[in-house]
Amino acid sequence: MKHHSTHTATARTLSLIAGASALALSSLMPGGQAEAQEYPSKTIEVITHAGNGGGTDVTTRMMMLRARRELNADMVVVNKRGGGGVVAMDYYLTQPADGYSILTFTIGHAAELAKNETKMTLDDIRPIARGTDDPQILMVKCGVYADAADFVAQQKDEPITYGTTHLGNIDDVSAFMFTKKGGMKTPKILPFDGGGELATQLVAGAVDAAVLNLAEAGSQIESGDVCPIVVLADKRMSALPDVSTAKEMDIPVSFSTVRGFVVHKDTPDDVAAKIEEALMKSMQHSVYQGFLTSVGLDSSSVAGSKEWGNQLNTMVTEMASALKELGFIE
Repeated sequence: MKHHSTHTATARTLSLIAGASALALSSLMPGGQAEAQEYPSKTIEVITHAGNGGGTDVTTRMMMLRARRELNADMVVVNKRGGGGVVAMDYYLTQPADGYSILTFTIGHAAELAKNETKMTLDDIRPIARGTDDPQILMVKCGVYADAADFVAQQKDEPITYGTTHLGNIDDVSAFMFTKKGGMKTPKILPFDGGGELATQLVAGAVDAAVLNLAEAGSQIESGDVCPIVVLADKRMSALPDVSTAKEMDIPVSFSTVRGFVVHKDTPDDVAAKIEEALMKSMQHSVYQGFLTSVGLDSSSVAGSKEWGNQLNTMVTEMASALKELGFIE
């Protein structure tokens, strides 16, 4: 009996050891089922390069309105300004690949990648979803120019000053390419920290024209201080049906400010899938769709990881081509 009792105790001990080992292994396995069920269990940071009130900041916050509900987690914006997105990208590389930090990625980031100004490469990130495909708009102080034709004609005589956000990026590339393709004088460029500040300075007369998106100058347009004069898109915007496109004026220039979201390439598949599902649901919700309508966009702005991923690659290629033509890079 004593032998049997000892045998039983040994069996129980081995069973407990095996169970504990299995539990330890499951907790150590990255991307395991237990981990996927627990995500998210803390605050998620959404890192942007933009100042408060800029188009990127507004887009990010509108996405978060519903995404925090879909994920059942708090989400906060972390602003890392500087270098046209370089500071934000380099900072993002220091964050863990666990889904608790998301990077808002724009065509401006693509320009910095094309110029090799950041430590980040496209291989470092994983596409999640696109939030906007927002045409660049040339805006002026209301009453200064009679119409778009007058705006172009005056620049053929002498250059004007364009306000942009940052240099060697989508905004000044838009201004340079518009004037170059339209046979105008090379513009002077005056950079500002964000779209909100630029819109204010346009009204104050610090610049003759500004490269902006509708969201960045909405209040000034509504008050009648700022007038959109040319849209750099393939077709007119629904929110600006009376504003000509550059192509209508035989100036073959089309640029959009594209904004979307990415995570680290090593983010576990199940976590990345959960983030994509939440962001897509949030941006397909009427709240976000209403935001898109208010800035002259529509539901086609929202796209999933596959379409967004393809666009990320083409953005970097196209920006590299434009920057080379303008002499920003060799």
